[in-house]
Amino acid sequence: MNPVSCFFEDHFLENFHPLTLTRPLFDLRVGILTLGEKWMHALGESGKSTKGVLRGHLKGVFEEVTITDSEQHVLWINPRFIPNTDLINDIKKLNPLDAIYVDQQLAIALVDTDTHQKWIESGYKKEDLNSIQHFDGEVLVIKNSWELFQLNGSEIKKDIKLLKVVAVNDTKQYPNALLINNEQIFIEPGAIIEPGALLYAEKGPIFIGKNARIMANSVVRGPSAICDSSVVKMGAKIYEETTIGPVCKVGGEISNVIFHSYSNKSHDGYVGNSVFGQWCNLGADTNTSNLKNNYSNVKVVEWKTKKEYDTGQQFIGTIMGDHSKTGINSMLNTGTICGVCCNLFSDSYPPKFVPSFSWVSGNNIVPYHFEKAIEAMEKMMQRRDVTLTPAYKRMMKAIFQSTSF
Repeated sequence: MNPVSCFFEDHFLENFHPLTLTRPLFDLRVGILTLGEKWMHALGESGKSTKGVLRGHLKGVFEEVTITDSEQHVLWINPRFIPNTDLINDIKKLNPLDAIYVDQQLAIALVDTDTHQKWIESGYKKEDLNSIQHFDGEVLVIKNSWELFQLNGSEIKKDIKLLKVVAVNDTKQYPNALLINNEQIFIEPGAIIEPGALLYAEKGPIFIGKNARIMANSVVRGPSAICDSSVVKMGAKIYEETTIGPVCKVGGEISNVIFHSYSNKSHDGYVGNSVFGQWCNLGADTNTSNLKNNYSNVKVVEWKTKKEYDTGQQFIGTIMGDHSKTGINSMLNTGTICGVCCNLFSDSYPPKFVPSFSWVSGNNIVPYHFEKAIEAMEKMMQRRDVTLTPAYKRMMKAIFQSTSF
């Protein structure tokens, strides 16, 4: 009997806020797939849903692991560790109550149902294990939100192999479009490549998901991924190491950016070295700064302490939580951290740290009335035939109540 996969979070969780205010860590997207989906493919369980230990406000929105057989074993997985062949081979050798540590951090544990339930209630404990193996191979581990876009190009390449998609053999099926290095272009069924579109895969692969549309005169440079049912609008410029998640609509200039899903940047404007959650909308001519004028390291505000610190990175644009929006001609400063369900509209830079449920005009921040926010949220989701469920509303209410201005 194969063990049930269960994802868990550790003390690095807050480094990924505000993205992880509305999702478990395993639902973060990097490359084509989410972290959880990468693991399910690597474990030979593609197609199965990702489940894990959930914080209270996420219950009902995401799936928890349920065990019906007392003899069933559970594989606890820290999704910050990105799977590779060596790590998967070591996992297959585990006995019950064995664990794999990487750099003194728990990466994997195989536990029985009693230990699984105990850990759900009180957290994992080293003393419950029989044996600990210290993995001495190479494994990628993410510790901060900006590492998502930094790893995005290499993860696109790996995800294409995991998905086992087939490259374009006959470019004639896309008349008047230009596919450069078609051996590195992967187009799923139902996708439309309009005349005049340029897919340039000389520097890396391009993935076009099911029912996606690449409009006329747009340019996509690989490695990049345009996921299922997304639209790249006319004249768009998609640079390397960019992922447009499912059901997004994008235009303008985009470089090394991850959009999760259901988010829009439909018009001109530049975004670079950034990560956007679900249901975000960037107004026309929104621009993100991703490099300081003096070329010094970017400083960001830590989510919990609200203190600014040096990231040691030269390129960081914006990290934006779900359901946040900008008005036309908005400007976002280098290293902006924007929470969940914010409205930013101004012809000057807003603060670099924006709490969730904020209504922001320049440096003036006022709370976004919860019922008004939910009303706008519901209308936006209805436009994509998605229902705002009671559990989703409870999640948003919990985030609203935990926000301090």
